[in-house]
Amino acid sequence: MTTLHPLPPLGEILDTSRVVALPLATRFRGIDVREALLFEGPEGWAEFSPFTEYDDSEASTWLAAAIEDAWMPRPEARRELIGVNATVPAVAAASVPAVLARFDGCRTAKVKVAEPGQLLADDVARVRAVREAMGPEGRVRIDANGAWNVDEAERALHALAEFDLEYAEQPCESVDELAELRRRVKYMGIPIAADESVRKAADPLAVARAGAADLLVIKAQPLGGVRRALEIVEEAGLPAIVSSALDTSVGISLGVALAAALPELDYDCGLGTASLFIADVVDPPLTPHDGFLRVGRVTPDPALLDEHAASADRRQWWLERIARCYAALEATR
Repeated sequence: MTTLHPLPPLGEILDTSRVVALPLATRFRGIDVREALLFEGPEGWAEFSPFTEYDDSEASTWLAAAIEDAWMPRPEARRELIGVNATVPAVAAASVPAVLARFDGCRTAKVKVAEPGQLLADDVARVRAVREAMGPEGRVRIDANGAWNVDEAERALHALAEFDLEYAEQPCESVDELAELRRRVKYMGIPIAADESVRKAADPLAVARAGAADLLVIKAQPLGGVRRALEIVEEAGLPAIVSSALDTSVGISLGVALAAALPELDYDCGLGTASLFIADVVDPPLTPHDGFLRVGRVTPDPALLDEHAASADRRQWWLERIARCYAALEATR
């Protein structure tokens, strides 16, 4: 079990805190601008960027990850380069080539499906366009973010199976639904990956114990840091893919550190999402080159922090949020 170290004084976090608002090239997760709070500790810069709709209890886990990253050395890296996938938002099929062009050399693409307000036909058209662009040797995976029920997921996987899916990520919301779907579609040979059933669960190991997934998708911030994420993978005993939470390059570098520390890494990771931003806080940003990211810490450019600083009222909102989350963490120490 991860050791809970004493927290640094809140004032030391706030003294270096910078809040930024980064525009996205394509609307993603319902947003056009991504906000994040960055701060610097003895080990370097870290990121605190839970989505705005998350409550303080959930967001405090993200803060624990950021504090650990800023105040503790990262685990030893087992590899220097991390293969990553392109991420295709729920765009029209005609927009797929332009999205993929932002991801240099990526041999794998993750396609968002089950977008509210869209139809299965939209998903089929998008995935078909990705498969055509990637060619027969490319790898195509889908992510429904738990939006389907079991019957809808089964129907969708039947419709998408012709595109030779690498896996389906979080097709249903609950562990029980995932287990039932996995049983129904096992003959199709499409592995089931769990994301929200790990990072948003009170018990992140429940999905593995239930035999409800073939793979785990892990994210450093939502799981409380690299060390806790590594523990979960070890205890689950399932292959893992590291993904981002639409982080800036600072947060992406933490995800890369997690991927680098895994004992085994057989899949391209969802850490190329800095390519979805029009702007970033690091120059050059941590985007894929020839399909890979290099392991290592990054440092924000002061000029970019100034250029993309959030408005005064949004900065205040984030500072108040981090103080509440700090208090929640302090109560657990």
